[in-house]
Amino acid sequence: MANYALLTDLNRCVGCLACSVACKALNNVPIGNYWNKVLRIGPNLKEGGQFPDVEMYFLVVQCQHCHKPQCVEVCPTGASLKREDGTVQIDKQKCIGCQFCVMACPYNVRYLNLDEKVVEKCTLCEQTIATGGLPQCVSQCGGMARFFGDLEKGIETFEGAENGDKRIIFSDFAQPYSADQIHTLPDVGNEPKHLYLLRNAKWQGGNQ
Repeated sequence: MANYALLTDLNRCVGCLACSVACKALNNVPIGNYWNKVLRIGPNLKEGGQFPDVEMYFLVVQCQHCHKPQCVEVCPTGASLKREDGTVQIDKQKCIGCQFCVMACPYNVRYLNLDEKVVEKCTLCEQTIATGGLPQCVSQCGGMARFFGDLEKGIETFEGAENGDKRIIFSDFAQPYSADQIHTLPDVGNEPKHLYLLRNAKWQGGNQ
């Protein structure tokens, strides 16, 4: 059974917003809403450093397709559900727009579509990955910072955008890193699944 997730190499992300733009275009996300958003962290002084010795990185935030999604637990109609592939989805036929899931999400990545009166969020491009494709935010990443794969097979097997005629593989492409340089967004009991790799800088994802 698959357990799909994303890995973002923050040392490669240049904050170009290509992932956000591509996602909005593909999924027709309304103006003012985002299925993924790019936050600038810093610039902050390096620990023990003095200006201009600063560090900065860009943090991509979207639905974390959590192991224990609180949005699913609070949904009164079963519209929010977790599938066998590990992704968290919304059945719009069951959604009544109550927004309990919006309030339960610790990452503020769900919103009410005012036209359709249903809640929307990142689907991890379920229609594409079901046929072996990559999520749009991964395939359109010009910095080759985003990777997609099955956690059951290990992050070394995660795949990124095509380089030439084939997809890049994380284990073949990434610069050296250690296990303590891999992070998740704050865990408040929901066990966020997406991973972030950050080398030589202080992780501040928990402050967002």
